[in-house]
Amino acid sequence: MMRIFPILALLTLTLWSCASSAQTAYKNAPVSELPKIKEEKKAIVIDVRTPAEWQQGVISGADLFMDYNSPTFKQQLAKLDKSKTYIVYCRSGGRSAGASQVMIDSGFKNVINMQGGISSWGGKIVSKP
Repeated sequence: MMRIFPILALLTLTLWSCASSAQTAYKNAPVSELPKIKEEKKAIVIDVRTPAEWQQGVISGADLFMDYNSPTFKQQLAKLDKSKTYIVYCRSGGRSAGASQVMIDSGFKNVINMQGGISSWGGKIVSKP
């Protein structure tokens, strides 16, 4: 019995260290960092609000529009490159946090939730392309 304990301890430590090295959560960033992150990391900006909200205007520089509440949201995500960096925003940060977690759970490596959403954005708002 005493010989098994060190083996179990080593196995547990090994599994724990492997699990902790993978990103299991998205990152949060304030809206003020969006331009810097977009440029430095060549990040893709995803607006996860509804089509009706997009018609009211989008953040200048938004690249993709994917309604988080759409039944096809996960199918749309499956078409994206999981190794790229994504910045996700919504109206105030709630849906984008949910979408960011779905992305991490789906195997995306670099996901950043824009805290405060478009409501906190002080930059240019444009018509959806």
